[in-house]
Amino acid sequence: MFAEIMAVVIFVAMFALIVLDRYPKHYVTLGCGLLTSVFVFGIGMRSKEAFLQTIAVKGIFKTSFWYSVGESAEQTSGINWATIIFLWGMMVMVEGMAEAGFFDWLCLKIAKLAHYEPVRIFVAFMVLSSVLAMFIDSITVILFLAAVTIRLGRTLRFNPVPVIMAEIFCANLGGSATMCGDPPNIIIGTSLGYSFSDFVLNTGAIGAVSLVIIIIYFYLTMRNRLQDPSDKVDPSTIEVDVRINNMREFLRSTIIFFIAIALLITHAMTGLTVAFIGTFIAAITLSTSGRKAFKLLRRVDYETLFFFIGLFVVVGGLESTGVLVVIAEFIAKISGGNPYLMIAIILWVSAIASAFIDNIPFSATMIPVIRTLAATTGVDLSTMAWTLAIGTDIGGSMTPIGASANVVGISTAGKEGYPISWGTYCKELVPGTIIVLVVSMINIFVRYL
Repeated sequence: MFAEIMAVVIFVAMFALIVLDRYPKHYVTLGCGLLTSVFVFGIGMRSKEAFLQTIAVKGIFKTSFWYSVGESAEQTSGINWATIIFLWGMMVMVEGMAEAGFFDWLCLKIAKLAHYEPVRIFVAFMVLSSVLAMFIDSITVILFLAAVTIRLGRTLRFNPVPVIMAEIFCANLGGSATMCGDPPNIIIGTSLGYSFSDFVLNTGAIGAVSLVIIIIYFYLTMRNRLQDPSDKVDPSTIEVDVRINNMREFLRSTIIFFIAIALLITHAMTGLTVAFIGTFIAAITLSTSGRKAFKLLRRVDYETLFFFIGLFVVVGGLESTGVLVVIAEFIAKISGGNPYLMIAIILWVSAIASAFIDNIPFSATMIPVIRTLAATTGVDLSTMAWTLAIGTDIGGSMTPIGASANVVGISTAGKEGYPISWGTYCKELVPGTIIVLVVSMINIFVRYL
């Protein structure tokens, strides 16, 4: 009983410290991971085997970790090293693309194609945000999109705030469409053995329908607040530099990006795991960057990677002590075995929780729960996996602190003199989030149940 109590106490303390945001998140999870190792695995369980299973280092040296024939390798518990390695590789690639000026060029080029018309830019950047977030971390997407939007807003004399809020929402929505689009999806995919194409055909299909609906919604509710007619600027007088400074670097980073996409799309057929793909993409990015390789390595967000490692250890403590089985049984009891009610509970609890707490630890915690639910209730595991992905990815759009992309976008706008209050944010995006969640729930009911 001591082990179970300590696992819960440490987990709750970790969540509380993450929400309070007074200390760096990676310090919090690593510290709580150390406490779990000592008090749960050591003093409570006195199980070296449970600790080693949670650390899961041996799995890295297995052939199936890098190459898996047939079914995708499934991570059962502990530190998900496939997620860590894949994220690291993609971070290296993105830093290489940023160094080459890929994002600035793409944003400004699309604005030029839209003839510098604010409403057209508004719609185009929503689509761009969603598409980029399918393959690149949403934080990076918003960081560059928000900066370019503010730059264009000042030049064209339109209000960038509605555009940035719509970009944030679409980035979170686009991230739900693929396995690599959002960290919860990476965790779900590598933990349960789903491929890139599995996500595209399931969450991607739901995301595509939702994107069309949300673009129409934002267009109808926000377009009139973009620009006063008296502030309209003649597009022919606009001069924005869209040149590529280093064509060689630009082409190299673009080719590597498309190689990554091709490998992800085909990895279920080739047998190459996401861990291999992440390592390979990082290797070719660094090997072709010359003297800038060390610069790219230094700019990788290692704090996020350490955050994941500590988190997986804490969740591993909950799983090893059987706490998550109790939670799964509770959800099954409330739903009475009704699959419709069970799916609704998973979707809305995930969404509401992700609006206020980090969706990464929540999704990592819920994976063993839905695995247990599938085994005990007969509801298909994949259906619950897609529900969990949609709930955590979309629910984070509801509040300014619900996802990292939200925080980055609002912070960028505030620093440039365009503050976005909680009231303004929630007034615009809460209704949109509810609309997408309802559409998603209906889609899941009709398609899977």
